[in-house]
Amino acid sequence: MRYSVPGKARLFCLLAVLPLAAIARTEVYVPLGSANAVAVVDTDADQVVAEILGVPASHGLGVSWDGRFLVAGSLVERPEGVLPPKPEVMPVEEHAAHHEIGTPYVPEQTEKSKSVGSVYLIDAEARRLLRQIDVPGSVHHVLITPDGKYAVATHPGRGSVSVIDIHGHQFHKELSTGPAPNYAVAKRDGTRVYVSNAGNGTISEIDTATWTVLRDLPGGKSPEHIVISPDERHIYAVDPGEGIVSRIDLAQAKVTESYPVGKDSHGVDLSDDGRLLYASSKGDNRLVVQNLASGERRTVALEPAPYHVTTVRGTGKLYVSSRQSPQIWVLDQQSLALLGSIPIRGEGHEMGVVNR
Repeated sequence: MRYSVPGKARLFCLLAVLPLAAIARTEVYVPLGSANAVAVVDTDADQVVAEILGVPASHGLGVSWDGRFLVAGSLVERPEGVLPPKPEVMPVEEHAAHHEIGTPYVPEQTEKSKSVGSVYLIDAEARRLLRQIDVPGSVHHVLITPDGKYAVATHPGRGSVSVIDIHGHQFHKELSTGPAPNYAVAKRDGTRVYVSNAGNGTISEIDTATWTVLRDLPGGKSPEHIVISPDERHIYAVDPGEGIVSRIDLAQAKVTESYPVGKDSHGVDLSDDGRLLYASSKGDNRLVVQNLASGERRTVALEPAPYHVTTVRGTGKLYVSSRQSPQIWVLDQQSLALLGSIPIRGEGHEMGVVNR
């Protein structure tokens, strides 16, 4: 026997199902530094909904483009073979399992390499640690390549970056870039990674097929945080000492513009549409917003010490952490209206956005 559903009932069923199928959420993952954890922020509610524990002195964070994995870096160095401290809430067996590795990084027998650093591979959906992987030293910032195969971690104290094989759960290669490498960004096709070297004013262009440095671009006096433009023609680099953001033309291999920010400038990002450049000044307690088309410059007072800046893609929001206060400010990308703030533990460092 066949049954028919009245038209109104069919419409009701369709309306009931469509919202569930269309549901999407955006999460922001925030390394909490001294809190030894990574916070999970629901951007609809602008609040922390979970924490991933067990990442000592978490600072750098890379997010895979499909949202499956995170790679978090630790600022802590430790003797080779010694595990990081176990979180109080974690069973001993679970802690040991998290720190199993495939092919470990084996340092050369030099005075410089008697200690190692760590990165942590995290299942973003399950919100749990999968593996701890030894790398040559303390980790500052982290990038996951667009294909999700590798992570790049900067080592300012060594003048190098580590390349981590994500699928193999192991250290792959150490690559020298320049003095005090700080931040890394990639082209969308994943063929090039760019690393800022604060110690010599350059940005290294890396070929990811061979993991070799192709050229060193001028990056201003001391480039740190960087962001690549949507058309991939320019890199914008923050120079804390000069209090500016420099625009580097990749084709011309030169600095073509600079934008004033203020004392101890730090974070940088671009609006979803690429028209607005955001940069923070810790020393002047402000966010500076530069309209790249019109030249208009606006400032927003944020106190104390605005720090990392992250465009929350697809939401129209901008997140700005504080270096001195356990909070993240939430602003409207276009109007710059302050929409609220998010209490956190520790300090908010390199934030990663996942659109699900």
